[in-house]
Parts: sequence; structure tokens; C-alpha cells
Amino acid sequence: MPKKEKTMEDTPLRPFVLGIETSCDETAAAIVSADKKILAHKILSQIDEHSEYGGVVPEIAARQHISNLDHLIKSVLSDGKMDFKDLDAVAATTGPGLVGGLMVGVMTAKAAARAAGKPFVAVNHLEGHALTARLTEDIPFPYLLLLVSGGHCQLLAVYGVSRYERLGTTIDDAVGEAYDKTAKLLGLGYPGGPAVEKEALIGDEDRFPFPKPLLNKPGCDFSFSGLKTAVRRTAEACAKERGALYPDDRADICASFQKTIALCLLNRVSRAMVLFREKAGTGTLPLVVAGGVAANKYLRAALKEAAEKEGFSFHAPPLALCTDNGAMVAWAGLERFRHDPSIDDFDVSPRARWPLDESATPLVGKGKKGAKA
Repeated sequence: MPKKEKTMEDTPLRPFVLGIETSCDETAAAIVSADKKILAHKILSQIDEHSEYGGVVPEIAARQHISNLDHLIKSVLSDGKMDFKDLDAVAATTGPGLVGGLMVGVMTAKAAARAAGKPFVAVNHLEGHALTARLTEDIPFPYLLLLVSGGHCQLLAVYGVSRYERLGTTIDDAVGEAYDKTAKLLGLGYPGGPAVEKEALIGDEDRFPFPKPLLNKPGCDFSFSGLKTAVRRTAEACAKERGALYPDDRADICASFQKTIALCLLNRVSRAMVLFREKAGTGTLPLVVAGGVAANKYLRAALKEAAEKEGFSFHAPPLALCTDNGAMVAWAGLERFRHDPSIDDFDVSPRARWPLDESATPLVGKGKKGAKA
């Protein structure tokens, strides 16, 4: 069979950006092009290294990034049939995240960019999630964003690259943290989110009437600390009554917990849709759900149904791009590079905290490290 000739449509368009992600426990790198092609993409998971601890150990994560990042970048460049000289920019997650891991990625990216004479683009990890849907779909600005992950739960109006208005945020814990803590409490292992979702499939979601923090309260903020406490007390009560926490109790707790999370999210998102429509105008507006928790199929389905009822189009990245990855960093770097071709962030240092809307009043974690949310 004759070999198919390469056409102009197959040729990726510049700029080409290498993205590096080391903010937590995933070592990832990718190359993307201006026409939304992921030219190369690799992720090294650290689940095995952290599973025995039931969560991420920062020192272990940083050491794993040091051991793996150089080889990973070399492999990505090889897969993309490129060298550093072929790139237009190098981007790296510069915050928020675990400082040890951020330093590994940022220092590596800066060294590579400086040696190749390319600009370095500092990427906000949250902006990486926020813009990922634009990599996989043609979504115009503005749009309403629900950002849900292990460390963040926010509703934002997205008006453009680096232009965000926070409409609501968690006043205590993030959704992903609630999932992880629930999984750890019930002995479901790490990572907790997928484990709880799987267990919930076989449970009775109406058995336990968990509290729904801030439901129908004014504003668009979230709270999940009280829900975590209720889960713990329910598990303790079940174990005391029957002498142990049985599989049916565990499954019912997970299902009831997940239903409660969905109801809380839907209530706050519905309020945000009304507020966003007042700001952005009439017509069909996009609702984008991003972050690791966006991979939860139960929550995605509930949010999609709610969006369509309110006249919003629903968008979420493919499951593989919901969790931390290099493609989202490369794309966010590319968006910022196109927005400002003279960008050069060599003087930007890693930041443990970096809100998307830096003008918003911090509700959590205002201190030496800056506002958490």
C-alpha cells in the first residue's frame, strides 16, 4: 500500500511550546502547537511511592521529580521529533503547589530556555486547568469556570488570558480534599477520588442524610469541612453498631457523600450562572468544569444536566486531561506567549500560593505565603 503523503493540514502550526508540570505528585511534560495539536505528551505517576502514606509526601515527590524530569523531557522531545532549538518557548508550572516540586520544574525549564535562547513562561497551575478546555474545544471568552481539584474549589468568570474574576471559593476545604479524606477514613486507599467514586456505584445514595453546607445561602462560596466530620461520625456509628465497618456501610457512605457533594456544587453553580449571565449577557454561555475532580463521571453528568437547564453549554476536558498533566501547562504557556510575544518570566520565582484573581479578598490562608484562595 503506498505511503500517504503529508499535507499542509497535517503540519502543526507555530508556535511550539514545551510545558513542564511538577506542582504535586505527577512529573509531566508535553509539546503543543498553535493549532491545538499535542505533539508529544508523557506523565510519570508517583502513586506507588505515596500510597502507603495515604497522601502525597512533599519530600518524596520532589526527589522523584529530580530523578525523572530530565529523562522525561528528553523522551518528549524525541517523540515530537524536536530539539530545544525547534521550540518557541518553554513553560513550567510556577505555582501554586508544593515548593520543592515547583523548584525542580522551574529551574529545569529556566536552564533549558536560557541555554536555547528561548523565552521562559511562568504558568499558574490553576490557569493551566482553566484553559485546558480551549485546547480540546473551540470555546470563546468569556465563560464560567468551576475549578475543582484536590486543593481548590472555585467559581470564576473567565474573560481572557490572565483575566479572572472570582465569584466563589471554598471557605475551608476543597472538593478533592474531601474525597481524599473520606477515602482514607474508610480505608479505600490512595488516590481517594476514584476509589470513592467506584465504591459509590454499588451504594445507596439515600441512606445517610449528610448535611449540605451553605446550601441555598447567599453567594457562591463552598464549605466541605462539616461534611467530612459528618462522614467520620457516621462511619464510627456504623462500626459501633455492628462491631465493624461492613462493605455495605462503606458503599452507602460513599454514595451518600457523593450525592451530597453534587447537590452542594449544583446549588452554588446555579447561583453563579445567574450572576455570570448578568455580567456576560444573554444567549448560550459556556460552563467549563476543570481540575482533577472534573474526571468524576457522576459529578460531570449532574453538572451537564444543570448547565443545559439554565441555557449554558457544558464543557469539560477529556478525562486524561482533567488531572495534572504537561499538555495543560504547555497550552497555557502558549496562550500567554501568543497574548504577549515579548513575555520573559525569568525573574518569576516558584510560589506556593498564586490565586487566579489576585484582587479578590482572600478567604483562606492569608499569611507569609500569600492568599491561598
